[in-house]
Amino acid sequence: MSFSADIKKELEGLSNLSNKEQVTYELIGYLISSNTSIIDNKIIKYATESEYNISRFSKLLNNKNINYNIEVNGKWFINTIKAKELKIAEISNNEINIKIENKEKEELVKALIRGTFLGSGSINDPQKKYHLEISFSKINYLEIVTRLIKKFNIKVKKLITKGKFTIYIKEGEEISKFLALIGATNAVMKFEDIRAQREMRGKVNRLVNCKTANLTKTINASIEQIEAIQKLKKEKRFNKLDENLKEIAILRLENPDMSLIDLGKKLKNPLGKSGVNYRLKKIIEIANNEK
Repeated sequence: MSFSADIKKELEGLSNLSNKEQVTYELIGYLISSNTSIIDNKIIKYATESEYNISRFSKLLNNKNINYNIEVNGKWFINTIKAKELKIAEISNNEINIKIENKEKEELVKALIRGTFLGSGSINDPQKKYHLEISFSKINYLEIVTRLIKKFNIKVKKLITKGKFTIYIKEGEEISKFLALIGATNAVMKFEDIRAQREMRGKVNRLVNCKTANLTKTINASIEQIEAIQKLKKEKRFNKLDENLKEIAILRLENPDMSLIDLGKKLKNPLGKSGVNYRLKKIIEIANNEK
């Protein structure tokens, strides 16, 4: 089962149906989602491929004593309601007229937002990337819900394209806050666990990449140093070097993969990294000069 389906399953089982006001607001959330269509102000159709979405929607309708009919068309569940049965909202111009009263009651606003997510929301597998989105059938629905979500200090963005009105969240922390907002407590814990694992893997990968980059840099520098030393030997100029340069050169040839710090420790008179680096650069400079 996908992570998105897990969330829908959890929300489908929420035991808050005794609160009639919350039921109304959650229903309205469903009705303004992109999966709902209104025909001639008379027929309302809600379609989904999720058994949890249709189950929750049916529970809400039953709670409000609203008659409906469910048909299955391939993978789709289609719930049909006669507009006259819907007494929780007015319909005109094939549009739900949203009247969000009691805005100060946070639980009611949360119920509406939860309904929109159940209606047409989705979330990617957080193991791969963070992305949650909800689509609406009308731009004014998008604007209303965007404002409501932002009141809970959740960063949400809008994507408006031809015929499609979507809000989305791409930051892990903001998605976690959203899931908590709509009552998906178990999903929050699972999501946070995945986030922690991803952050740890990211830190490990950055550390490995850093060490790999440093090792590559050390190897490349060592190759350049050894080539310079071998050139001096081939041209019989090696013995003309100062004793301190010959000493570090011999150590480098004997220890091609050793760090500058460790090379410095092997000298008769130990040197730090900068001192060793200076001597090896001097050898390269001499090798590059004409005889």
